[in-house]
Amino acid sequence: MTQPIVKASNLARFYEVKDGFLSKPKTVKALAGVDFELSPGKTLAVVGESGCGKSTLARLITMIEEPTEGTLNIDGTEITPSVWADMRETVAIVFQDPYGSLNPRQRIGQILEEPLVINRRDMSAADREAAAREMIEMVGLRPEHYDRYPHMFSGGQRQRIAIARALMLDPKVLVLDEPVSALDVSIQSQILNLLVELQDRLDLAYLFISHDLSVVKHFADDVIVMYLARAVEKASKETLFETPRHPYSKALLSTTPHADPEGKKERIKLEGELPSPMNVPLGCAFAARCWLATEACRKSVPNLEGTDHKVACLHPL
Repeated sequence: MTQPIVKASNLARFYEVKDGFLSKPKTVKALAGVDFELSPGKTLAVVGESGCGKSTLARLITMIEEPTEGTLNIDGTEITPSVWADMRETVAIVFQDPYGSLNPRQRIGQILEEPLVINRRDMSAADREAAAREMIEMVGLRPEHYDRYPHMFSGGQRQRIAIARALMLDPKVLVLDEPVSALDVSIQSQILNLLVELQDRLDLAYLFISHDLSVVKHFADDVIVMYLARAVEKASKETLFETPRHPYSKALLSTTPHADPEGKKERIKLEGELPSPMNVPLGCAFAARCWLATEACRKSVPNLEGTDHKVACLHPL
């Protein structure tokens, strides 16, 4: 069995913020204890509403920020600030906006070679150019694109360039932060197909952050559903979409477009608003919006329990 390339245990990130000029700082739990494993060649999707902790998790995995609690192990090494410099080549990220993630003053060749200039100082200029040109071909662009500027490309082409740049240091883990949400629907499938091809070719592990469940259904292997900094359900893609057990997961999936025009699908409309992360209610954070909630739900925080299909709910479906 393939050993996991990423192991996260009770991963958490807290921030101290002030609610007013004279008030004492409050602790905001942006991520409150997440556990998962990610293996080479597999895709783990993280889904949930805005503010649930998806992007915070991405920043921890890419070592942009240090976890407040918990442990993160990547490629057999426990991640601490002392090893960041050595491990950052192992993980790369593709951002949501292909327009803002590329330097408009640099040619594509320069953009792709920059990671090599910084991290592979023993490489000659000729070797860096050869590597960049090879990567341009790998992501489906043409040789003449090497000397062009980002503004000369479409959104889909720019995202291909961003993917190429992320792969220049031969990472083992790729964090995909909403990589197709800023693209036209007609282009999204092309980029997703490219990512699948690259994963098969390079045996990459993907952490796929998305709010589009239709994309997740066709792209991911496993799914974590998050709500207000906590994981509330974790299962394989097939299991989660066929038999969601957490009420929040069921409500999310009910919003996914259905391909069958004759099929009947009940839309679950959640009442109320997402609680403030600065004032998380006692007990289950979803209780105020849940149609199955009881008094017990408002008193205790349910743990994520199960074997292959894990759910954090006192009254699972």
